[in-house]
Amino acid sequence: MKKNHYALNFLVIIVLTLAVLFFSLKDDYHDILRLIFNVKWYWFILIISWGLLYNCIIAWIYKTFGRKYKANYSNIEALENAFVGTFFGGITPSATGGQFGQVYIMKKQGIKVSDAASLLWADFIIYQTTMMLYVSVLFLCVFSSVYEKNAFFLLVLCGYVINICVIALLWTMALFPKVFVRFSQWGVILLSKLHIVKNKEKTLQVWTAQMESFTNEIRRLKKDQRLIVKTVLINVLRLTMLYALPYLVCYAMGVELPLSKLVVIIAMSSFVTMANTFIPIPGASGGTEWAFVSIFSTIIPSALAKSVMIFWRFSTYHFVMIVGGLIFLFAKRKYDLIEARRALQERTAQR
Repeated sequence: MKKNHYALNFLVIIVLTLAVLFFSLKDDYHDILRLIFNVKWYWFILIISWGLLYNCIIAWIYKTFGRKYKANYSNIEALENAFVGTFFGGITPSATGGQFGQVYIMKKQGIKVSDAASLLWADFIIYQTTMMLYVSVLFLCVFSSVYEKNAFFLLVLCGYVINICVIALLWTMALFPKVFVRFSQWGVILLSKLHIVKNKEKTLQVWTAQMESFTNEIRRLKKDQRLIVKTVLINVLRLTMLYALPYLVCYAMGVELPLSKLVVIIAMSSFVTMANTFIPIPGASGGTEWAFVSIFSTIIPSALAKSVMIFWRFSTYHFVMIVGGLIFLFAKRKYDLIEARRALQERTAQR
């Protein structure tokens, strides 16, 4: 059943991607193809590698956190964790499956499930907080000068407000956990009476355990200021690398934008992330491409925006999804063989 579910998600991604490509190319395909074929092979390799390098930065973060729970947590294990998260996050709605895939692989790597959950909570808290502070600075610098150019920026503003509310909620949960547990109990009881929640006691136990894990991780983070500073700085590098890619693609296509445009390009890329808040489709497929073209067409020609989108999206999503899927299959087989070999050794020792 789960495999059928993922197969359906893949089908949705493929159909929406092809639909977006069709509507992107149908009016400006001569200009778009000219720009695409203008890219030299070495630029093409760099652009495609950009998404892989971005995931290597994520792996650096996981290694930094992972060393708290496993002293010899290696670069290879961190890379597996990063790409598995990217793969499962990319094939599930709103990236909800990424953490489950990562917990599974970290358990195989020798990290307890509870510690894996703590690691992911720590990464989520630091990343979301850093991202919203980063985007807030960009909003102050750029948003007031562009929001009147396209009604789409109202959607971006709504996404920004929602993300700010999520961060505020997370930190309120951290500061007042007992209040949130009480509210969650009332909520579960209400949903149970409406027959939406079937197992009230189990749901309450799961929610309480999640809250305890979250608040415990906040307490641990507070004690390790050096870790916070290091991971915040790595996340700033992570975001800058992701958001700056369209500028690199423009340059590779022979469109030399002034360096002053770099901040605007980074801001526009972050606005695409804010717009994605409303797209609960696997990989936000279809909507992401549409948002990118709508936003970037306000500062560069439409044909160029569509051409950049094709490279940007393939590098940061489709290609890393393929690589992530292959890494997951390889890692699963590797750890299954290790477990089988260990079990055989134990049976041999008992004889």
